[in-house]
Amino acid sequence: MLKKNVETFMGCDADYRDADVVLFGAPYDCTTSFRPGTRFASAAIRRESYGLELYSPYQDRELSEFCVFDSGDLELQFGDPRSALSDIEKRSKTILTDGKLPFLLGGEHLVTLGSVRAAVKKYPDLHILHFDAHADLRDEYLGAKLSHACVLRRCHELVGDGKIYQYGIRSGDKSEFVWGKDHVFTHKFDLEGLDETLCDLAGKPVYLTVDLDVLDPSVFPGTGTPEPGGVGFDALRAALTKACSLNVVAADVNELSPHYDTSGASTAVACKIVREMLISLGANRRS
Repeated sequence: MLKKNVETFMGCDADYRDADVVLFGAPYDCTTSFRPGTRFASAAIRRESYGLELYSPYQDRELSEFCVFDSGDLELQFGDPRSALSDIEKRSKTILTDGKLPFLLGGEHLVTLGSVRAAVKKYPDLHILHFDAHADLRDEYLGAKLSHACVLRRCHELVGDGKIYQYGIRSGDKSEFVWGKDHVFTHKFDLEGLDETLCDLAGKPVYLTVDLDVLDPSVFPGTGTPEPGGVGFDALRAALTKACSLNVVAADVNELSPHYDTSGASTAVACKIVREMLISLGANRRS
């Protein structure tokens, strides 16, 4: 049984036995292609979460109504992405085996692959709902197949055609968009059409992955590869609240680099997104 972390995300102090959702951090940024720093995100999110209220006026619920356990950060080997991904997969597998929902705090987006590997073994019909500025569909980046620029391509190799839905995409190599037309559903620039996708995904096991650079840099400058033209906070919050009403079996939030926004605003945005997702996931698992 996993042990509670000393410093938890605000309100996430349930016993492991009772928890429906289990948080864990993957402080890893070994393959970051531009500005590193996401290894500090999970600790910053926990620390800054105490500036938030437990109550969400958006959902008229409190996070304390739900049983969420925070197991802390993994200690990952920085020089070897294979080792790091294996450790992430093992933690997700433990949580899934115990009938709980793993919620991963990254870290660079590559960490998603470890958790998806565990989820697809339990749910072979796994679908992926992906919010991001970047397609992440490269076959390799500078010769490396394990890179945050390739993570959705590696996930596609696990789930197959027609099971990845992307929203907010506004950056990528041309080859990614050409390849993606035949293999994934990519909605560029914004979140329009999401309601149709949610209908398509109803009843199916869903992995929900959020790269916070889907947000516009005016809202969220604290990230490694900021891309102008993103969505606003409230649009993303509302979309994720809806998405969490699906049969979400695992989730993650990635790509906060807190030191690029010394105001702390980006970390506060990340905390609030996590809070809203945890409340919505908790309510859905209770119903």
